[in-house]
Amino acid sequence: MSGRILIVDDVATNRIVYRARLAAAFYEPVLACDGESGLALALAERPDLILLDIGLPDISGYEVLRRLRGDPRLRDIPVIALTAARDSETRLKAFSAGADDVIVKPASDQVLLARVRNLLRTRAEIVFSDAELQPAGLAEAAATFEPSATVAVVTGQAEVARQLQADLAGQLRDRLVVLSRAQALAEAAAAQGAEVPDVFIIHDEDGDAGSSLRLVSELKSNLATRHSAVCVVGRAAEGEEAAIAFDLGADDVVAPHVTATELALRTRSLLRRKRQGDRTRARIEDNLRLAMIDPLTGLHNRRYAAQALTAIAARAVERGRDLAVMVVDLDRFKVVNDQHGHAAGDAVLAEVARRLRANLREGDLLARIGGEEFLAVLPDSATPEARRVAERLCAALDARPIRLPSGLGLTVTVSIGVAVSALAEGMPLSVDALVEQADLALLESKGAGRNQVTYRKSAA
Repeated sequence: MSGRILIVDDVATNRIVYRARLAAAFYEPVLACDGESGLALALAERPDLILLDIGLPDISGYEVLRRLRGDPRLRDIPVIALTAARDSETRLKAFSAGADDVIVKPASDQVLLARVRNLLRTRAEIVFSDAELQPAGLAEAAATFEPSATVAVVTGQAEVARQLQADLAGQLRDRLVVLSRAQALAEAAAAQGAEVPDVFIIHDEDGDAGSSLRLVSELKSNLATRHSAVCVVGRAAEGEEAAIAFDLGADDVVAPHVTATELALRTRSLLRRKRQGDRTRARIEDNLRLAMIDPLTGLHNRRYAAQALTAIAARAVERGRDLAVMVVDLDRFKVVNDQHGHAAGDAVLAEVARRLRANLREGDLLARIGGEEFLAVLPDSATPEARRVAERLCAALDARPIRLPSGLGLTVTVSIGVAVSALAEGMPLSVDALVEQADLALLESKGAGRNQVTYRKSAA
């Protein structure tokens, strides 16, 4: 793993030591000696992570954190706050200001590097920040309202469960549930997409760090729970076990004597990162979907259709089954736009797509490949079946008028060109030639008066 890490510390010796440690682990260190220069470097270098000393000479580390979290360009960068103070007040102020973790100096190399790996891995899963997924100048503001989340306390000790619930109930507005380890594993085994807790807080039972580590591994390796945040409370937060927990995927590890206030702040921080990841994954999924879907009709687009047709044709060859391709074109569509406007044209296209889809089989492919042109692919279809489907499509369009936004009813017809492979007869298949034959058949339908179907036997 590699990444650019900004070290903000006013003590030159500390900067040199951290730089050596990180460079030895193949990270790229960037150094700053005070808060203002750290903020300037953060903006210029856009580091993947920041190590921030709380006691800076010009402005406090808390102010640096607040300014980082207030800048849309920098707010998603993970920050590990470093402090020599061991009091809980310092930790609480750092978490309240936006730190992702607080580590007391001198930090264990093993634990510090494991935490760095952990936060960088989480950031790497979020490929783009919210701002980067928006066109320039159109970045969304930070969410001002978040729905209630579900926080699961995982323990088999009833007294511990009651205490944790009581401690957190007054500080989190989220729903708190108590699960045994077996129930937590059942959540991990749930089908992907099932509703699972947003955060698991795993409490060591009888100081059994190994059991907690195994549960972390199970939760992070299952599809249903891999994006849930996991926090381990207990012995697993100490020494070598803490480094192992981070490397297994734990999002936080906390010593058993943590205060309720600090645990609540850590939980809120986990929820913030988890929601950020959820938003980004949803955004990426939407973008991928839009790359394959025509937004007007909801059908697949030309790019998707080309790849899907190749795959369908390959399966047809393997099975020796016939394949039908249809090119469907609206008749005189330019007149619709010219006489009734483009809003009417869009309404016509959307309704035509709906009727075509309704009259194809579930396994058939339908795509919009041009302005008013559609492609239908019918696997396992010889000429008789293709004929019945094509004639049904023509009839579905001609049967009743399409209602325009103005309220006017408009009768629309389509011309169809059909090409059918002859694999069952041992003839070769060329996808390009098959589509070309369907196009030629469509031209014949247009030339013969429109609102009809023309067939070609083979693409060979």
